Amino acid sequence: MPKMLICDDEAGIRAVIKRYATFEGFDVREAENGMEAVALCRETEFDMIIMDIMMPELDGFGAVKEIRKTSQVPVIMLSARGEEYDKVLGFELGVDDYVVKPFSSKEIMLRVNAILRRSARAMPAGVNEDGHTVFEKEGLRVDLSAYKVFVDGIQADMAPKEYDLLFFLIRNKNIAVPREKILTEVWGYDYYGDDRTLDTHMKLLRKSLGPYAIFITTLRGLGYRFEG
Repeated sequence: MPKMLICDDEAGIRAVIKRYATFEGFDVREAENGMEAVALCRETEFDMIIMDIMMPELDGFGAVKEIRKTSQVPVIMLSARGEEYDKVLGFELGVDDYVVKPFSSKEIMLRVNAILRRSARAMPAGVNEDGHTVFEKEGLRVDLSAYKVFVDGIQADMAPKEYDLLFFLIRNKNIAVPREKILTEVWGYDYYGDDRTLDTHMKLLRKSLGPYAIFITTLRGLGYRFEG
């Protein structure tokens, strides 16, 4: 049974999400602040975390930063605000998705299941002598099996969603991929939220790739193409 941690200082929100998560087969634990969440993550290995941003003692950003020191568990961040700064900070910390309140519990569970399905997908065929799937072009080396990206020999520090986005583009290299298809495939569901989520992640990815961001071509009015 997959384990979920719901961290929010509002008991009502925790209860609503827990009801849906339990119905879908999750073993749910609760925390009412970031300190509790970090402590629980030190004693239990969770498969998914739903984390509010604004909480007493330790906010969601601080909690995720601590959790990321020892775990890459998927995290969906909740917020009453929709500022781009919050989203960028969350994604840089390694948050997998971001939901603005008010939201429906059905939407939350769609996102949860999409992330878990994506995490379980097998890597594509085509490996090197080490058994790793690797893409190399000029000074860019992407090890899709080990989730490592090297820019001119230096390993890039990227958020989980940046890896997912880059790997998807590489698997579809030299193909014009519509924005809608990227959102559906990378986020794992028919995305109907803020379209700027893709733009935010693309900015972060291009920053991480440095000079090799030129391999990603923007197709105005359509989407993107990775020049492989």
